[in-house]
Amino acid sequence: MTTPPAPSTAPDDAFTALETAASGGGTAALFAALADSLRLRRRWHSLFDARLLQARIALGLPATGDLVEVPPEVRDRLDEMSLAACREVGWPLLDEGQVSAGWMYLRAAAEPAEVAQKLAAQADAILATSDPSTEEEAANRLQEIVHVALWEGADPALGIDLVIRTQGTCSAITAYEQAVSRLPARRQERAAGVLVHHLRREIARTLAHDLAGRGIPSADGDEASLPRLLAALDRAPGGDDGGIHVDISHLQSVLRIARVCTDPAAIEAAWELACYACRLPRELVYPGEPPFEDMGESSRLFYAALVGRDVDRAIGHFRRQAARARVEEAGTLPADTLVLLLARLERPREALAAALERPADGRMPSAMQASGMLPSLVDLAAAGDAWDDLLAACRERGDEITFAAAIAARAQRDAVRQP
Repeated sequence: MTTPPAPSTAPDDAFTALETAASGGGTAALFAALADSLRLRRRWHSLFDARLLQARIALGLPATGDLVEVPPEVRDRLDEMSLAACREVGWPLLDEGQVSAGWMYLRAAAEPAEVAQKLAAQADAILATSDPSTEEEAANRLQEIVHVALWEGADPALGIDLVIRTQGTCSAITAYEQAVSRLPARRQERAAGVLVHHLRREIARTLAHDLAGRGIPSADGDEASLPRLLAALDRAPGGDDGGIHVDISHLQSVLRIARVCTDPAAIEAAWELACYACRLPRELVYPGEPPFEDMGESSRLFYAALVGRDVDRAIGHFRRQAARARVEEAGTLPADTLVLLLARLERPREALAAALERPADGRMPSAMQASGMLPSLVDLAAAGDAWDDLLAACRERGDEITFAAAIAARAQRDAVRQP
């Protein structure tokens, strides 16, 4: 339960106590007594104001008014004291269940992982002891946690997990598209993994239920692999009757979202999803964007290669798709996908060559480039020791910026290598 609100006014003797403290020990004793009183009454916002005032006085700054022409060293010390005050009041507010208020202070003063750990514990406690669908206070607190975790970016993976648990898969995918997909790729990964593993378990659970109805129990439940469950379905009485075990739009969305994942377990789960997608009736599947027009088969090849299966076949497939896209001017996703695949397979020279074949007409960065999913040309040149190839391409393209970046990066590398 949320802690009851603290008293809004001070007792009459509090002012006498402050005067006594000041007369006996000066301003240091005054602020110590004030902080103790405010902390005891859980007047956290007032405590923050008191700490800022205390910092000004301690640093010889005016007690009120705007601060102008403050020496840098004093400004730095003031900033340190302000952040300490943020932590001093932010954590108690968070512990009391005032999530948004606590985050307001902790946003710039605490590690997001620390905040996320507390938020996750609070959410688990709420879901274990309350029913947010019927209890308004529990629903409001969960809504605050989701807002801070997901929309404020404290922990997108936690936010997506909570949306799944309280609102379902469809809402979680929508939330991902609206809140998470705009983040850098490295911050998307864990949230994408949550969706991938959830949908794989959801399909496994439905397949196991289908098999149980035919007299074939699944010992592993929703942890059983989808290919094994599908093979069992083929052997079951009546075989695969073409039944659908998942919302197809959810499956296609998650297969696309999963491309950001680098964790082997998440990639393996995405491969399983793609294997299931390959079984779907073609007339029920929406065509994807090149090179994923056939979402199931192209995704299966992509994720299989990333875990070491059919690597050459996958590279050949996406190389052909990229070549066709250049001829048909079908956007940058085919070329980006080939570069991404080659880079993750640790073939940087081939990835650089593929990247240099992309159109060089000054267009805006693609979604993969903007999110950081794709390594830069300089990174690929460094990984493959292909500086000459990159520098020659920069001359041909008239790209002075990348040319200068490559020369500087090569010089840094050479300096590190020197004894």
